[in-house]
Amino acid sequence: MPAEPKATSQTKATRTGLYAARRYLTRDAQTELKLRIPFDAYFQDPTVRVRNPELKYDESFEVPWEPGIGDGPTSARFAVVDYDSSTEILTPPAEWNANKNVFVGPGGATLDQANVDSPQYRQVNVWATLQNALEFYENGFGLGRPIPFAFEGNRLIVVPTAGYGENAYYDRQSKSLQFYYFDSGEKRIYTCLSADIINHEFGHAVLDGLRPLLSESIRAETAAFHEFVGDLSAILIAFRNNKLRQWLAEATGGNLDTDSALSSLAEEFGKAIADQPYLRSALNTVHYDKIKDDQRQHYMSQVLTGAMFDIVRQLAPRYRDGGRSILQAFWYTVSNMQSMAVQPLDLLPPVDVTFEDYAIAVLRNEEIVNPPDSRGTRQLMIDVFQERGILSSEVAEQLRQPHDIFERLRTDVYHDPADIAGSRSAAYRFLDDNRRNLFIPYSADVAVQGLANASKFTSDARRQAQQVLLQYTWREPVLLDDERFGRFAGETTSMLCGGTLAFDIDGNLLSWMRKPGTQPLIGEDEEDAANTQAEELTAVQTEIRAEREAGRRRKQSFLDALAARIKTGRVGEIAGGQLGILEKTVAPLTAETVDGILRFSLSPHVGIHSDEHEKMGESQWQISS
Repeated sequence: MPAEPKATSQTKATRTGLYAARRYLTRDAQTELKLRIPFDAYFQDPTVRVRNPELKYDESFEVPWEPGIGDGPTSARFAVVDYDSSTEILTPPAEWNANKNVFVGPGGATLDQANVDSPQYRQVNVWATLQNALEFYENGFGLGRPIPFAFEGNRLIVVPTAGYGENAYYDRQSKSLQFYYFDSGEKRIYTCLSADIINHEFGHAVLDGLRPLLSESIRAETAAFHEFVGDLSAILIAFRNNKLRQWLAEATGGNLDTDSALSSLAEEFGKAIADQPYLRSALNTVHYDKIKDDQRQHYMSQVLTGAMFDIVRQLAPRYRDGGRSILQAFWYTVSNMQSMAVQPLDLLPPVDVTFEDYAIAVLRNEEIVNPPDSRGTRQLMIDVFQERGILSSEVAEQLRQPHDIFERLRTDVYHDPADIAGSRSAAYRFLDDNRRNLFIPYSADVAVQGLANASKFTSDARRQAQQVLLQYTWREPVLLDDERFGRFAGETTSMLCGGTLAFDIDGNLLSWMRKPGTQPLIGEDEEDAANTQAEELTAVQTEIRAEREAGRRRKQSFLDALAARIKTGRVGEIAGGQLGILEKTVAPLTAETVDGILRFSLSPHVGIHSDEHEKMGESQWQISS
């Protein structure tokens, strides 16, 4: 248990000034200057403490201080509201003691391991875990920029004891993370005490903010990708914990090929509801061929989670080169994995993300930050993705071929990347001026879906060139003219199309991932062809034809995926309840009519059970978080 923090003589103005310069300070300096808040946190969840007595509490756990921290806890991005919908009780909040740099309970006692049974401890635990996760995603080794949320406003409401039930979920509509509690024997289980569950749910909120239109995807694989990001968040954030990593080094001898506190997710919850040592394990051998036609998003997600953990397991021994210790090798591994796994999220297309999309983004990001690849990391990753069936042999072979690292985007009208980054209006003019080279149809009402600047680091802390990230989308009408669409036959829906462009500030094209449609493209008609220089004609027309063919295949895949969802009874009505709290069972996909067009949406994540027990076509659904 840490010593009682001494009162600081810093004025608020001094502390705020230091806070403004925090990115130039080391972590130790931030701690000494009271720019970090100490807290006794659980390692993953209370069960880890029982199974591994040496992992009782993380007494070195700290989260960044902010000028606006207040009771609740409340900070810039999170507001804890401890309202129990089952008892209709609003519990008094944890109180912020700025002088001592700690949160205290109603009686004034510091909230630490001496009072873990108090509701205020749970309030601070979930808040501190989220603050740590936010820093993980936003720092330069991650996305290198502030994360937007997918709702209006900038604070996520956090409800640590939302009610009785085996539940925890993120809900965009109520702008909240909801954590429930339940009884197992004589023990009460609080999901807000499990760092794995908290980080998993926050992963959903992060991805929803980065790619809000994924919520409209009708593809089970896109829903499974959401689950993967949640599980990946839990694994990598746990691996970054210094004390847990030290324990892993001693307990495993550097061998991560057996289940451990790292690969096992939500131990306490899994034991309570299923009498198994964890809710899920990243140490699995599931192959893409086994899940590609499945509908169970949690089950499907294991392929990608397993693949990324395969990379972790295989990278760790490589960092033993040069006489490094196991602990040092683990540190290099997790440092690399943060940039390898998180930074590619910025390269993904804005809609209908697949496992292959993510694998390609991972490989491209690694190519950007580590062009020489002296350790053969990209080859390792290609092999893993191919062995799991995520990449076909053809795509894998293509990715292995030598090619230029950077190229320039071919445009008709040049726009400076700094100008593009200046505003959504400027970004739209760039898109509109270059529709032909960007394969944007004549008639498409193209929208700037996202625009951001990012300042990222490589895994060895070198600053990358500033990045400009531009997402653009349009909707293509699709008639459901087949009886296989059941009650929706004869209606019109829309297929989301678009892409994500990533430049560096010098204009080098870092990545361009897109999802084409089937509407006519500029360059397909004879008039445009006649105005195209002869030496350019073949390349341009070939690319346009390839884009149109890819769009046709995508439309057919879209229709097949929707028909499969309808056939298996996975489309229901819009979900909702009082105070934004959802019913226990909702359909994985909901349908509503917007401006005369049928629109499908993924439901919020309602239950944190594994969905492996589901039967295809059941009328009741368990939505994994």
